[in-house]
Amino acid sequence: MTHPLLVPHVSSEIGTLKAVVLHRPGKELERLTPQNLTELLFDDIPWVRKIQEEHDEFAKVLKDNGITVLYVKDLLQDVLRDEAIKEQFIADLLKINGITNTETESYLKDYLMDLGCSDVAEIAISGLEKGDIDNIIPKGLAEFIYEEHYFYIKPVPNMYFTRDPGAMIDGGFMISSMKSAARKPETLIMKYIYKNHDIFKKNNIPCWYDNTYFHSLEGGDVLILSDKVIAVGCGERTTPQAIERLARNLFEGNSTVEHILVVQIPVNRSYMHLDTVFTMVDKERFVFYPGIKKDLRVFSIIKDDKGFSIQKEKDLQDALKSALNLKNIEIIPTGGFNAITSAREQWNDSTNTLAIAPGKVITYSRNESSNKIMRKEGIEVIEIEGSELSRGRGGPRCMSMPLLRY
Repeated sequence: MTHPLLVPHVSSEIGTLKAVVLHRPGKELERLTPQNLTELLFDDIPWVRKIQEEHDEFAKVLKDNGITVLYVKDLLQDVLRDEAIKEQFIADLLKINGITNTETESYLKDYLMDLGCSDVAEIAISGLEKGDIDNIIPKGLAEFIYEEHYFYIKPVPNMYFTRDPGAMIDGGFMISSMKSAARKPETLIMKYIYKNHDIFKKNNIPCWYDNTYFHSLEGGDVLILSDKVIAVGCGERTTPQAIERLARNLFEGNSTVEHILVVQIPVNRSYMHLDTVFTMVDKERFVFYPGIKKDLRVFSIIKDDKGFSIQKEKDLQDALKSALNLKNIEIIPTGGFNAITSAREQWNDSTNTLAIAPGKVITYSRNESSNKIMRKEGIEVIEIEGSELSRGRGGPRCMSMPLLRY
């Protein structure tokens, strides 16, 4: 599948969204059990049929607003049509899943190579459990030790949060280096799409970061504030070393980015990424979870003749005004200033808004107080259901990877 008119480019957080990558939640969520929830980074088990209905509603809202919606599985399937790429992908998939027993590895390679590219793409996301294979397969010690519910290929239930494993920055792509082992296969999938799909390959899209880098950096921590300024969260999932490496790659490459605002957020699952506490909704307006204001520290990495310099900023508001050359900015507190309401709605992703145009955002309908406040401030709010989607700890921004904004 080719998209000849789609040249990926994102240099705004609020510009008109034209194309986005999603993943429709599927069988991988049926693999969640009370025993593996923590390992797979979930707090609860979603109702799969309902979560799919909610995600389909999200996709429909995007399409109804003129946005091209592409799906991870379709893009991966496209690149796996090439038998050589498929063979290498299978080898890498088995490796990242820790398959080292020679006989088991050989059998699984043959088994997967005999499947169609659609089936391989599905297995890469939903996993391959012992019970999925009817034939007798050679057993290594791991299969004996973990005989019950043993996965040859582990499911990646977080895949519907496509914001995290990759991100467009300016005219280049960032492949995340994920903090948790449970999410590393997502970046393998994104890397194969980046390296082999015509959308990226034919447009000579440079790579600003790579999943092989040691220090973790995740897409939910990256906000594209303008063509020259990005914000990057430094907290539970993204390290300062990774941010510095990204800065060097951007500044030494052909990126237009000249200034990176580093926002240090508390190391806490509630605030796993910057976009869970802070997003941009209009040219001069931002939504922010006020419960962490006293815990924030902000730094600037600024491109200069020597490479870059680093300085500490007074606070987030002043740093934004200076970096974006704005006389005034408006910080909209999600949940208002009622500490209990604000905390409850932040947990349900009230701050994780997806701007599809200046002053026009998609949010979860359950965050009634935050949505009311945004509307009062003149923001157009499109609500979607998120009772099941939010169980994975992410909102509309988390569930979308913009490829093109005007």
